[in-house]
Amino acid sequence: MIKEKKLPILSRLKEWKIIFIGIIFAFLWASASTATKIGLHSAQPFVISIFRFLIAGSIMLGISHIIMAKRLPQKKEWIQISIYGLLNITFYLGLYVIAMQKVSAGLGSLAVATNPVFIVLISAVWLSHKINFKSIISLVLCFTGVFLAAYPLLQSSFATPSGILILIVSMIAYSLGTIYYSKQEWSGLHILTINGWQTIIGAVFLLRTLVLTYESDKNTFNADFWFSTAWLAIAVSIGAIQFWLYLLKINPLKASYWLFLCPIFGFLIAFFVVDEPLTLYTFFGVTLVIIGLYITLSTKED
Repeated sequence: MIKEKKLPILSRLKEWKIIFIGIIFAFLWASASTATKIGLHSAQPFVISIFRFLIAGSIMLGISHIIMAKRLPQKKEWIQISIYGLLNITFYLGLYVIAMQKVSAGLGSLAVATNPVFIVLISAVWLSHKINFKSIISLVLCFTGVFLAAYPLLQSSFATPSGILILIVSMIAYSLGTIYYSKQEWSGLHILTINGWQTIIGAVFLLRTLVLTYESDKNTFNADFWFSTAWLAIAVSIGAIQFWLYLLKINPLKASYWLFLCPIFGFLIAFFVVDEPLTLYTFFGVTLVIIGLYITLSTKED
């Protein structure tokens, strides 16, 4: 009887742990848009990216290999990490930081909400995952909630056609990277090791572009630059991605739904940092997103 009572308690604690991690992930990931905007006032996009990735990757690899004494990747794992880094760092974040020069922070965080759509569709084809009725309802509720919350911001957001196109391509690269990661066999390779090396390798792929586009007079290494870079490196590239990889390990489809909270947090961060408005649209949008998340997170696996 005692063991039977403990099982539901442990199960409930695990659910709350996932919810807590999901919320923290969404907040940290959403903060990237505003942090990037702050950094772009002081430096070129690829300068911010390279500093961000080298700082984050070095810290993660130092913790993984020196402090925790985790093993290095072996043989085909290097190829897997390189492909993941190319999709998740070089293409996704490389394109994203360019797009943020051409669109508002609100649109930048809103774009993140398109990823679950791509992830669900790609998973259905690539991983043969079934899309059940509850998932469809949840998807519709979350997507509707995000656009409802974004409506006032979209009316006044600055954007160019090229910026929106680059943003969409970056989101597709992110979704492909997410599915690729979940599909690979990592043989117990530690998450910090994977994240650290994919970040460093992704940065190396960007170095040539940095060299070709660098203009010294456009880069001022002031307080805004270092705050932006440090936040993006530590809070986002290390913190948020560690939480994201944890959620992916449990369930890649359900993990994708936490991305719907990112625009909501993005609006809140923008409100406190750059005085963007919060309205009833935001409130009702948040409500729909929470309902949609509850439906998908309470759906039992087949």
